[in-house]
Amino acid sequence: MTPIFQFEGIYTPIVTPLLPDGSFNRDGLADQVEHLIGAGVHGIISGGSTGENYAQTVEQRLDLAQFTKDRIKGRLPLIVGTGTMRTEDSIALANGAREMGADAILLATPPYAVPTERENALNALAIDRAANLPVMLYNYPGRMGVNMGEEFLDRVGRSRNICAIKESSGDINRVHLLARDYPHIQMSCGMDDQALEFFAWGARSWVCAGSNFLPEEHVALYQACAVEGDFAKGRRIMSAMMPLMRVLEQGGKFVQCVKHGTTMAGVNTGGVMPPLKPLNKDDKRELNQVIRVLKSTIADIQKG
Repeated sequence: MTPIFQFEGIYTPIVTPLLPDGSFNRDGLADQVEHLIGAGVHGIISGGSTGENYAQTVEQRLDLAQFTKDRIKGRLPLIVGTGTMRTEDSIALANGAREMGADAILLATPPYAVPTERENALNALAIDRAANLPVMLYNYPGRMGVNMGEEFLDRVGRSRNICAIKESSGDINRVHLLARDYPHIQMSCGMDDQALEFFAWGARSWVCAGSNFLPEEHVALYQACAVEGDFAKGRRIMSAMMPLMRVLEQGGKFVQCVKHGTTMAGVNTGGVMPPLKPLNKDDKRELNQVIRVLKSTIADIQKG
């Protein structure tokens, strides 16, 4: 069965810039949209956890998604995140995504509830029906508490809208399972330090928060691996990116790092939403150094 939407390339879960008083910086968000489009990313996700959705109301999330869609002006696909703890809220986000003409939705397991496979599938299908749009599932058991397992995938896979899955478990065996047993569901990299492995197993897209501030470098890895099939070059690029992955994934300050990196790239994102706090000076210094070395190294690789 041919999917109704092909997820190809780099999809950026866009950050939410803030003003000093903590309100949304719409000019900053507009600037970030233009920055990403100019850098060559392939799609934008509004309302992901990188956008601090956990600290926003449904109304705020829909407002930000509509604003982002209006700024994209059809130049790239817009995917709207529907992940919440309450099914009713996810359905409201799905309805809003459909009404604004979004291109797809990102659909996650409700956190904390720890649903069974059947319960999780029925929840996902209810959100799918409300949106009636292409769906990228989001498997992140580290945050959600459960895997989107085989029973879940068998149930939801009957819907033609289920096109892809962002796999963020960190378990390489999940990559093998998805590639071998569920080839009709496009596999998208959701674990940054395994991007090379995902591409080797046939993934055609990567949802990567780091592309907020290093979009060209993330596109370079996708281009080398998924487009050119040059995994020797891909390994060199991935090797250069690994120090960044360690800072992002293992430092416990993921959103703070992404927002600081975006500010350093030229779009002032302001602070972070409570309960999080900004990076301290040492953290900023470490991240700045990692970014400088990464950019220089990948630039040299690209020159050949």
